[in-house]
Amino acid sequence: MANKAADTSQTPGVGAKPFWRGLGFQVAASMVLGALVGMLWPEFGASLKILGDIFLRLIKTAVAPLVFLTVVMGIAAAGDFKRVGKVGLTALVYFEIVSTIAIVFGLGAAYLSGVGKGLGSLTASANAAKGAADAAHKAAESHTSLGAFFLNVFPDNFIGAFAKGELLQVLVIAVIFGAGLLSLKASRREPIEAGLHYISDAFFEFINLIMKLAPIGTFGAVAYAVGANGTAVLVSLGWLVIAFYLAICAFIALVLGGVCLIFRINLLGLLRYIKSELVVVLGTASSESVLPKLLAKLPGYGASRQTTGLVLPTGYAFNLDGTSIFMGMGVVFLSHAYHIPLSLGQLAALMVIMLLTSKGAATVSGGTFVVFAATVTASGFLPIEGLALIFGVYRFMSIAVSTCNVIGNCVATVVTAKLCGEFDPVLAERANRDPKGAERAVNEAFEAG
Repeated sequence: MANKAADTSQTPGVGAKPFWRGLGFQVAASMVLGALVGMLWPEFGASLKILGDIFLRLIKTAVAPLVFLTVVMGIAAAGDFKRVGKVGLTALVYFEIVSTIAIVFGLGAAYLSGVGKGLGSLTASANAAKGAADAAHKAAESHTSLGAFFLNVFPDNFIGAFAKGELLQVLVIAVIFGAGLLSLKASRREPIEAGLHYISDAFFEFINLIMKLAPIGTFGAVAYAVGANGTAVLVSLGWLVIAFYLAICAFIALVLGGVCLIFRINLLGLLRYIKSELVVVLGTASSESVLPKLLAKLPGYGASRQTTGLVLPTGYAFNLDGTSIFMGMGVVFLSHAYHIPLSLGQLAALMVIMLLTSKGAATVSGGTFVVFAATVTASGFLPIEGLALIFGVYRFMSIAVSTCNVIGNCVATVVTAKLCGEFDPVLAERANRDPKGAERAVNEAFEAG
């Protein structure tokens, strides 16, 4: 059913909605209206903060269950690690190394570009939020030794971790539960996985309903921000978008290009080969929209079907480079905007949280933003008030996020195939010379079985 719906959505003129009914247009329009209200009637705009706060509260209700479901299902999607052996282990090591580099890259790009700085004076209400964040910050530094921190990560109550919103504990529960699920025999595991998928489907619809309120929340958040701080906030958000796109381009060229250079992969040739899929991602801002096509197409670039079938879907849960960069830049933006300096210890803690929360972000529309909200909430010292503000421009940034995720996973698949001896250089060379011919050949081979 899901594939059928996806096919319909890609057919021009079939079920197409007017552009003004799209969430992206509505959020953009609400930003413009909120900015106008904030500039023309500052006091009234500042009073609309409650709209953004309501949206944030609803987002927070979704965070803990979403993190649990996506991490468990991401682990389950990786399959039986004993069976997949060398390919699975190689892929997972690659995923974690590159994801860590992507987070560090995002943090570095944010500090170099200075995103979030120069937002102007905060109002009394915002100062109160800043004071609460500073208090949490100092409490974390004075009361949380390394041993106490790790002890608090492990829950003493399954339900209590969800009820108290202890997201690090929820992550631990999810990882252990996912590992336990994989240890079951396939006959016993399948009904549990099916049940989790049904719950996930319903829960993701719940999240989609919350996302429909995003224009209202964005309107209130932007009206409040502009009314309280002036137009400096618009300039700062615009620079965040520009800096993020520059960071994504630099990551693809430097990091993924460097990986391809090390493993003798023609990055430009690979990008030409998957060009039509990248165009779809640019238009839909969804990496999932091209997964079925890439599963059939990448073997034509030399990666074996077995390796492609294992690495590519697993990468959608474990290897989200664009998401990692977004989260790294987002946390620094909030720290700059609310004047909350981050120590090296806090940055290290945030990196650990982001490495965990980023898993499975591609499984739901707007998932990157929701897991970013999970990271901010779990930190305890970053202000959640800034989430609605960032969401106003997230729709523009999600295009780059999805594109980077797809390119990163295609590179990961080819690299893993090379490392595991599952790569055919002759097919790759033919794809570099004649991308369309290689695609036709792989389609014919697939149809012939």
